[in-house]
Amino acid sequence: MFAIFRKEINGFFSTLTGYIVIIVFLLINSLFMWVFPGEWNILDSGYAGLDTLFFLSPWVFLFLVPAVTMKMIAEEKRLGTIELIYSKPVTERDIIYGKYLASLTLVLLALIPCLIYYFSVYQLGEVPGNFDRGGTAGAFIGLFFLAAVYSSAGLFTSSITDNQVVAFILAILLCFLLYIGFDSFAYLPGLKKLDEFVISLGISEHYKSMSRGVLDIRDIGYFTGVVIIFNEATRLVLLSRKWIKQS
Repeated sequence: MFAIFRKEINGFFSTLTGYIVIIVFLLINSLFMWVFPGEWNILDSGYAGLDTLFFLSPWVFLFLVPAVTMKMIAEEKRLGTIELIYSKPVTERDIIYGKYLASLTLVLLALIPCLIYYFSVYQLGEVPGNFDRGGTAGAFIGLFFLAAVYSSAGLFTSSITDNQVVAFILAILLCFLLYIGFDSFAYLPGLKKLDEFVISLGISEHYKSMSRGVLDIRDIGYFTGVVIIFNEATRLVLLSRKWIKQS
């Protein structure tokens, strides 16, 4: 697994992929938080907080994470290098979790520089440090878990096709459904009595809960469970490919 992990990390930073993902994530958030005028601009709002970062980041990750994961398996299948990996002493889980941890590491590397925003806002308040630090810490953790689900969903879509563009589009649609789709479905006619249950199936409700600084074991369990489901679904896709070839 760690050999796969190192291979993917080296691939990110031997090309521009890793650098572009980190720079684009930070640039978009920085522009809205500090440069573009409006309600999202911290200086214009007059409120020392990171609400803009935690509102925008799920949407930015919605495109950036699929861009990272789209080629992880699809490209291996297209080039035939997946067969070379199978010739090594690795299991399907080694392949999947090695690639998954690599994408998650890139997300973490994009989030770490956001601590600059934290320390900036910390000093900007009328009374330095007078803002919700617990909620901010919870929101950072929630954002990491959210990106973790995006990564597992993106890896799954990459496994079901050998076309990177198709994998990218499917991952965006799937992540969009997970993030905001269940909230919309909950208010469809006929689902009124089940609206709370349907909303709880989506990421947004659990992310909002963690953003309030409440690290509930149910929210952590939800994110962990969704990640495992997608990664195991990816493993089954890879196994089915082997079964077809053997038959």
